[in-house]
Amino acid sequence: MEVLTTAEMERADRLTIAAGTPGFALMLSAGQAVAAAAMDMAAEGPILVIAGPGNNGGDGFVAAAELAAHGREVQVILLCERESLQGDAASAARGWKYPVLPFNPQAIGKPALIVDALFGAGLDRAVNGEPFEMIEAINANGAPVLAVDLPSGINGTSGAVMGTAVRAVETVTFFRRKPAHLLLPGRLYCGRVRVADIGIDAKVLAEIAPKTFENIPSFWRGSYPVPEIDGHKYSRGHVAVVSGGLAATGAARLAARGALRAGAGLVTLASPRDALAVNAAALMAVMVRAVDTVVEFAEMFADNRFNACVIGPGAGVGERTRDFVLTTLSAKRAVVLDADALTSFASHPEQLFAAIRHSSDPQAVLTPHEGEFPRLFSDISNKHPFRSKLERVRDAAERAGGVVLLKGPDTVVVSPDGRATIAANAPPWLATAGAGDVLSGMIAGLLSQGVPAFEAASIAVWMHGEAAREAGPGLIAEDLPETLPAVTRRLYDEFGVDY
Repeated sequence: MEVLTTAEMERADRLTIAAGTPGFALMLSAGQAVAAAAMDMAAEGPILVIAGPGNNGGDGFVAAAELAAHGREVQVILLCERESLQGDAASAARGWKYPVLPFNPQAIGKPALIVDALFGAGLDRAVNGEPFEMIEAINANGAPVLAVDLPSGINGTSGAVMGTAVRAVETVTFFRRKPAHLLLPGRLYCGRVRVADIGIDAKVLAEIAPKTFENIPSFWRGSYPVPEIDGHKYSRGHVAVVSGGLAATGAARLAARGALRAGAGLVTLASPRDALAVNAAALMAVMVRAVDTVVEFAEMFADNRFNACVIGPGAGVGERTRDFVLTTLSAKRAVVLDADALTSFASHPEQLFAAIRHSSDPQAVLTPHEGEFPRLFSDISNKHPFRSKLERVRDAAERAGGVVLLKGPDTVVVSPDGRATIAANAPPWLATAGAGDVLSGMIAGLLSQGVPAFEAASIAVWMHGEAAREAGPGLIAEDLPETLPAVTRRLYDEFGVDY
């Protein structure tokens, strides 16, 4: 579940070599893993390896030699002069007893499979010149591509396309995934990702101390809330959801339903009086309470059983929403801020961040999408175009003092201490109106059960994606809460929970 930046992966290599494993032994294992994947992908026909000047190219030479030893027809195209290779890559090239083809797109021919061993994960500059032309020719060829570590042209840490990039059917990476295997656009170029064991002991992770993880159940299993047999609804928390006016009530109801399905014991919709009848008529298990003013809203928190709150979906942009947010934070309640709550602070984001920081042990989760993120973090959004989503959200979480969840097909959740998860399970049909409102409610439902904010946001994101998969194509936001029980049952099965 750990995700390593290119620098962290290089450190894992160095630690392994320092512990007594030769670097060339790691390269041999990597190349053999690539060859095994190549034979799985192309049972017959010629295979072409396109190798670069570094260790990625060395992996390609080892794979070529391994394939030839298994009787496969193999050719190698090399970006540089063979004599210019150094270190382990030079040793790997010496193991290839055949000529290499010139670095010319016309040399590609019509292989059954292309093995892309040009650049790998460490690329940090734009691709141009002959490599650019070769990558374009690979993509135009039509043969399936197996990428070594990462498709060439993808930055391993940011997932950015550095001018152009190989589109692979499958990628073999080593030891652990890199951010670009999960972040867009890099993930779109990787195809299926295999993680190969090449002899690096997992103990090196203790020294590297990575802070980025794939958002999967094994990461947050210890925080996932399971009701106790002697529990009751009040032991599972009470969520308040702020509704907007008469013409904008649906979003808050979606959030309320999400909170209830995520396990909150009780959910109350704080509704303006002009919308009270509409909300009451549309809700059953969710309670409705008349709240027009910030004073009435503050009175809710005199009841300590209200321990989590959602503000934003359909709440309206302006002073009222700002006041509700500040009241919740000063009452020291866990809070999910979405949509209108974020936009309401666009002109003075530091007021919001100060309120979060001044709330003791803040459990605040901010859930912007890419359109809302710049309203609070405009300078962070305007930095280098190749800067990763992960880095942007890390900066935002540190500045805000709360958990920041940046939505998308590669949703990133970051805690103020730098811990991060990246989700890769959201299907394309999850991009529909109201889906984010349900997610906000789900996070609050988990917060109400005592789940820490970072874990609550990560769990909700994963379950949100799985609920969408369960619903299938044609999903609308109302379907998400109704498919959550099936997702919960699957988690119970995976975790060995008796139900």
